[in-house]
Amino acid sequence: MNKLKLYLVSLILLFLFLIIITIDIPICWGATCSFIGFYEIFILNWFSIFSFLLLVVSVYFWFQFRYRLKGSTKIPFKVVKSENISFEHLTFLATYIIPLISFNFSSDKFKLIFTLLLIVIGVMYIKTNMFYANPSLALMGYSIYKVDAEFRSGIKQDIIVLSLNKIKEDSVVTYIELDDNIYFGKVVNE
Repeated sequence: MNKLKLYLVSLILLFLFLIIITIDIPICWGATCSFIGFYEIFILNWFSIFSFLLLVVSVYFWFQFRYRLKGSTKIPFKVVKSENISFEHLTFLATYIIPLISFNFSSDKFKLIFTLLLIVIGVMYIKTNMFYANPSLALMGYSIYKVDAEFRSGIKQDIIVLSLNKIKEDSVVTYIELDDNIYFGKVVNE
């Protein structure tokens, strides 16, 4: 479930752009103008409303992750080796988000195709464990690190840590586990 939540967080920018691109508020000036009604406005803007709801859910998941990280009760690990791989954020943005914005949203058929494509991309990202390559997190200041870490149970190599802090050798990191080798982390010995 964490993977799906993080994938939705990665789409915050896309949902925001979709609202801007697809919102349709009819404006009429003059004595012959009249209000078309809330139902008609809903019909014209159902995709924008759906995108707004997804945006709200995604932002909620983001705050949920931040809250959980503050209350992490796991015993911290010590970093043995660290490598910043934040370029992964740009890969996701350039490969998926930018081409999706150029979709034709004038017909419901294209909106359906867009939605199905977003689901397929999400399934691929979750199954390949690339859900952490998240442009929304990059804008919020997170970096991606590949680290070798010393846990109580031994050393784990090539784990992925998303962190607001700079992670370097000998950093002590508290964390929440997103997957077997993917963590949200916070340096505790800065």
